[in-house]
Amino acid sequence: MNKNDGMNYSPKGKVNRVVNEGEFLFAAMGLDHGHIYGMCNGLLEAGGELAAVYDPDPDKVKAFIEKFPQAKAAASEEEILTDSSITLVAGASIPSKRCDLGLKVLDHGKHYFVDKPAFTTLEQVEKAKKKTEETGLKWGIYYSERLHVEGAVFAGQLIEEGAIGRVVQVIGTGPHRANPDSRPDWFFDRDYVGGILCDIGSHQIEQFLHYAGAKDAEVLHSKVANYKFKEHPKFEDFGDATLVADNGATFYFRVDWFTPDGLGTWGDGRVTILGTEGYIEVRKYIDIARDNSGDHVYLVNQEGEKHFACHGKVGYPFFGEFILDCLNDTENAMTQAHAFKAAELCIEAQNKAIQVEQAESVAAK
Repeated sequence: MNKNDGMNYSPKGKVNRVVNEGEFLFAAMGLDHGHIYGMCNGLLEAGGELAAVYDPDPDKVKAFIEKFPQAKAAASEEEILTDSSITLVAGASIPSKRCDLGLKVLDHGKHYFVDKPAFTTLEQVEKAKKKTEETGLKWGIYYSERLHVEGAVFAGQLIEEGAIGRVVQVIGTGPHRANPDSRPDWFFDRDYVGGILCDIGSHQIEQFLHYAGAKDAEVLHSKVANYKFKEHPKFEDFGDATLVADNGATFYFRVDWFTPDGLGTWGDGRVTILGTEGYIEVRKYIDIARDNSGDHVYLVNQEGEKHFACHGKVGYPFFGEFILDCLNDTENAMTQAHAFKAAELCIEAQNKAIQVEQAESVAAK
């Protein structure tokens, strides 16, 4: 796993099978983003079997099969979609194309597990809602910065146990390393990625709804900018937003593409959760200048101060729960309403955003 490259960051956890051999076959389709590797790792560790892969780019397929030799290279999308043995399709195509693929997958009677952002327009969200209602199938979304981070999982468990009382505010920061020389052209075009608040902001809004126990929220204010990458006029390298949830909890988050090369990982992602009886801070990927490993959780409440080193100790329960949800028509991993609401709110934040225009400062000249 490459800790310096967020696009190909694919965590591995402990094997914790929830199904028997042959009970849950899945396929990968759309390999444009490296998150597909993390998605497949999670499903495999939970007992899923990776049966097939398809992408129109043979080089992407070759690289994928080198990592997952058990996957058969399909000749077409149709080969996978019409294979009755496959229960679910995992996809990480270009973000603006993810909805169309999902509609096809559900039309063929299969569940869909897609990388974030699952959608780039509100119209796409509405189409997906209608399709899940028509078919009764799952449209899972890979919000990896909570689902695939042991410290973030543990923070949620502490909140559920009442460790900090009622959550009243969340502050999230999601800095990322751009690695511009290794990025495809579509990465720099908001028409394809939906913009920075829609893309990496989706992680932030999803975790807020989860930690706050909220079903909905209002976007009060948002803004975006392109401070550094002027050679890409349709790119945004900074964004932030403020929201208030239906239960009164508030939220501020910031996302950016400014991670310096000197940091030992692709981004110093953090979240601070304030409750009526204490607070939690999660340092997701690194504890700078102290510990290069991630998954550090700090808890302060009426009982004192505690530090939990969670790496390798908590696991990633979402994947097993999601597989069982697909098989049993339950909603234990994540409700469909929650997955769609987070996607919807990040698009609303993007659509409402003020475009910040700033002249180059004297100090920078």
